[in-house]
Amino acid sequence: MSANSQDLIVVGQGAAGLAAALAAAEDARRRGLPLRITLVDKASEAEAGGNTRWSPSNMRMAAIDRVEPSFVHDMLAATKFQGDESYFARLAKDAPATVTWIAAQGIEFIQPTYYLAKGPPRIQPVGGGSAVVSQLARAAKAAGVAFRHGCTAQSLASEHGRVTGLVVAQDGKQGDAHETLAAAAVILCSGGFEGDGASMREHFGVGAETMRLISPGGRFNTGDGIKMAMQLGADRAGDWNGMHAEPVDARAKNSAPVVLVYPYGIVVDKNGRRFFDEGGGLVHETWEWFARDMHFKTPGSIAFAILDSRLLAIDGYERAIRSEVPPARAGTLPELAKLIGVDAENLYATVASYNAACVGDPEKFDATRCDGLAATRTLQPPKSNWARAINEPPFLSFPLVGAVAYTFGGLATDECARVLRDGAPIPGLYAAGEITGHFYATAPNAVSVLRAFVFGRIAGQEAVSFLLGRRG
Repeated sequence: MSANSQDLIVVGQGAAGLAAALAAAEDARRRGLPLRITLVDKASEAEAGGNTRWSPSNMRMAAIDRVEPSFVHDMLAATKFQGDESYFARLAKDAPATVTWIAAQGIEFIQPTYYLAKGPPRIQPVGGGSAVVSQLARAAKAAGVAFRHGCTAQSLASEHGRVTGLVVAQDGKQGDAHETLAAAAVILCSGGFEGDGASMREHFGVGAETMRLISPGGRFNTGDGIKMAMQLGADRAGDWNGMHAEPVDARAKNSAPVVLVYPYGIVVDKNGRRFFDEGGGLVHETWEWFARDMHFKTPGSIAFAILDSRLLAIDGYERAIRSEVPPARAGTLPELAKLIGVDAENLYATVASYNAACVGDPEKFDATRCDGLAATRTLQPPKSNWARAINEPPFLSFPLVGAVAYTFGGLATDECARVLRDGAPIPGLYAAGEITGHFYATAPNAVSVLRAFVFGRIAGQEAVSFLLGRRG
């Protein structure tokens, strides 16, 4: 490997990796730096794109050119004030320019309607993450970035504490042939570790290895980048017992088949008993701990949303259901219990007890906000909002399981996307996206893709500046 190599390697073809590669190519050309950029991804070309390819890619912005004034505070509040304020301040500062830059690649943005309840403002690329991956990959190739698919990053090469390349294994090569790609800088954008059963079990406990992945892209996120950086002494950050998880239809095969109408009825385990406050907040305020409790604490790691026909009268209720499978439907509760395999006697008693506690005025029901329509205090667990009796057939049910979208634990990085070791940057090593550990407790809503784009772009530009400094 040449110590003077002007090569940059980007690991991962999701939002962060594509932004990093394209930004580096553009910035190098603008600044007169001859630079060879290679993007490697372990997936085939048809599957590459990580979770981004499967995501609607909602981004928490008031419009394409601005974030909310409360953005930084909201991020810190979501992380229980354990997050890095300078990181979120840089995210807020660079988001408008980054999204404008993405739009310039031929990607149109809209302001989508939220599920049902009102959530924070957001924008979304037309065509979702699939369109973003396609357009940015096309732009990166046009800018001279070389792509290697079926290429697994194995370890970082280094000399005297500085990155000098990346050791990879290429699919289709005989034996355990390894190749070292020389590079003066490497940008890691290879996701978290939700696709690695052993790591999931290590950090979340017994049974975590069986948790469903919310999208097919998650199976490639096996923590490779995190491990190789830590072998170089990189600092860890983020909540290693934290993950973003959501309730999905246990029967569905499509990506992210979320069912987010559970606040408007009740949820029971297979024994027919309620186990949490379904109305404890808006769906994006309850879905993570609901999905985790369902997976780790309920019998068989499955639960059932129980609703009645009034769900169908809620304007736009379909927006909160992405399952390709319709709900189970029956004229009576015993019939419904038989259909879904739940203890019929207990289900009947649970619904009767719940209905008796729903003494508020049902006219106050409002699916778009926390409406304060609570059950009486005698009901345990409580129902803090949307407490309306389940008594109008047909009765409906969705079987639910918890599905992990991404993990929180990762590498410590600064506001320049530099990976840190003992609090100082590792020369030539950058990271962006899920691989970085900046989330704690809960995931800030609609921020994962946005931060991947913003810090991917920052990483690409910072890498170019680093390489120019070495040349000088």
